[in-house]
Amino acid sequence: MKKVLFVATITGHINAFHLPYLEMFKKNGYEVSVATGDSKNVNNFCDKKIQIQIKRNPLKLDNIKAIFNLKKIIEKEKYDIIHCHTPMGSVVARLAAKAARKKYGIRIIYTAHGFHFYKGAPLKNWILFYPVEKLLSKYTDSLITINMEDYKLAKKKFKKCKDIEYVPGVGIDKNKFDIKLGMKNKENIIKKLGVNKKAFILTCVARMDKNKNQLFLINCMKKIVEIDNNIHLLLVGSDELNGYYQNIVKEKKLNNNIHFLGHRDDIPELLNVTNIIVSASKREGLPVNIIEAFACGIPVVVLNCRGMKDLIEDNINGFILQQDDIDGFINKIIFLKNNKNEWSKISKNNKKKSKFYYIENIINDYKEIYDLK
Repeated sequence: MKKVLFVATITGHINAFHLPYLEMFKKNGYEVSVATGDSKNVNNFCDKKIQIQIKRNPLKLDNIKAIFNLKKIIEKEKYDIIHCHTPMGSVVARLAAKAARKKYGIRIIYTAHGFHFYKGAPLKNWILFYPVEKLLSKYTDSLITINMEDYKLAKKKFKKCKDIEYVPGVGIDKNKFDIKLGMKNKENIIKKLGVNKKAFILTCVARMDKNKNQLFLINCMKKIVEIDNNIHLLLVGSDELNGYYQNIVKEKKLNNNIHFLGHRDDIPELLNVTNIIVSASKREGLPVNIIEAFACGIPVVVLNCRGMKDLIEDNINGFILQQDDIDGFINKIIFLKNNKNEWSKISKNNKKKSKFYYIENIINDYKEIYDLK
């Protein structure tokens, strides 16, 4: 029986983005294994779950242990394909598989979900991450990039990589987001959120950290509520800053208009009561939250960064503003709120564009890379 191993720093990454690909391998007769740095189970289609000591922080000594432990496992299992994800997951996997790749002909595939080095990135990112990726590219059989900026950079800089591909993300399940909620159901959801049923709702779906830059949205809301106190912001995502943003909201007295929802499993339902999706990220790979907004026909207002540029045509399927342009960001939100025809036009355009990112289309790209039926 052929074997495939997926490697990532955390199991949540596999459960969130890669279950359709595990299923695809199962249907093609592969034994499917997953190696991550935590003990959580993979939701479906996994024959063997392996825990190794991968840590997100590259300076953690546990990552060295993870390399040696994974090397032993690879030597024993002799996988046909190893597909690695996340920055440290990919570093650990490629170093662990280096000798076995040459010895057994194991195929190493790496999906870069957004390089940490990019146009405008801090110098330290280029110093720390670029040399590592360049070195490891020669131990990579197929490098998959998910935005055009990364693809062009990889084609130019990583000459020793055998194969460099562009695939637009991991795909979304159209059936998951193509739902129609009745007015009563929508009102019940809004009521549970503690929001007025006539409120105009902005939603940001992203873990709370400095890169996702929710502080920008909070500062925008300070001015927005002075213009229209019936506009509310839902911040959906796990808190990685230990209440930092919550304290700022409290200081600015915005508790009535900004709602912290934490991690949620009902994103499609939340999107169905959302009027505009907002994002202030400083960098992205190819943001799934924006693609999900497209599928629901929701206009988006975002800050310009790598990844966003691949998705947003300004004034066609949303608005893309320069970093730190608070006034421009606010103006676009107010404009969409007050112009139903413009909102409807962008909504229709987003529905059309979402089809390009349906999982069945993306899976076909991966089948060719994997050489599967």
